[in-house]
Amino acid sequence: MEKRKLGTQGLEVSELGLGCMGMSQFYGPRDDTESVATLERAVELGINFFDTADVYGVGHNEELVGKALKKYRDRVIIATKFANQVLPDGKRAINGRPEYVRSACDASLRRLGVDHIDLYYQHRVDKNVPIEETVGAMAELVRQGKVRYLGLSEAGANTIRRAHATHPISALQSEYSLWTRDYEDRVIPTLRELGIGFVPFSPLGRGFLSGNLRELPADDMRRRISPRFDAENMQKNLKVVDRIKEIAREKGITPSQLALAWVLAQGRDMVPIPGTKRRTYLEENVAAAKIQLSKSDLARIEQAAPKGFAAGGRYHDMSTVNV
Repeated sequence: MEKRKLGTQGLEVSELGLGCMGMSQFYGPRDDTESVATLERAVELGINFFDTADVYGVGHNEELVGKALKKYRDRVIIATKFANQVLPDGKRAINGRPEYVRSACDASLRRLGVDHIDLYYQHRVDKNVPIEETVGAMAELVRQGKVRYLGLSEAGANTIRRAHATHPISALQSEYSLWTRDYEDRVIPTLRELGIGFVPFSPLGRGFLSGNLRELPADDMRRRISPRFDAENMQKNLKVVDRIKEIAREKGITPSQLALAWVLAQGRDMVPIPGTKRRTYLEENVAAAKIQLSKSDLARIEQAAPKGFAAGGRYHDMSTVNV
């Protein structure tokens, strides 16, 4: 698999990464055996970029990823995140205080079983703590050798500028796909001006762009967090996905592969991290890296799924994104 650079500090990763969240929560029951097999298969297929966070499964995901990748440690880039804090009563808070940055990093190092984190993100921006203080504490971790590169997640353009002025930021991780393109307006131009890489999560629209989701049970996590999965909005969005499916069918590929190829075609500074816990979907996703979309393909996709087509917002609560 080809490599892409994230930022200008020397971080280079496979052009597709693997999002590991679903191995520990949200998308059905855990299957650690299949998850480990998927992580190992990813390495075999050339993926060296693995994404986790301390909040995924409340520590379970870091432990799983760390154990599975231990024998490949010198070949892989492990990214993890802090700031989504689970409180003793089970509620969550965003915490960017310097003392919490330090303690969260130490806890992640223990769970991962590593002596350094390759890419350390602030998972969400804490509006109550100046970004300079949070990134200053993260920079301390770099100087101590506990972290190699720094990243942010779901940060807005102004926050990115302030953070980057405090310490070089290598990557921003935020949601980006055919149906989530709001970061094209200000954030992506800012990243390119500053030389910061972009790591799109949910490049398949939480599975919606696969074309396999026609309806969801009432208790599905996607219904709880996003209006896009409300019944009425889903029907509107499915009309667009059906057009994407038709283009994919004519090209002899799957809708997921078309959606991933589209993200990869948006610039070599982008490294999408589609998530899966199954080898079959992993192999399907990896094949997308070989697909070349022509200018006419991209124009047709744009016509079928124009920017902003999605009915419904990304989240019911948008207060923690693009901050």
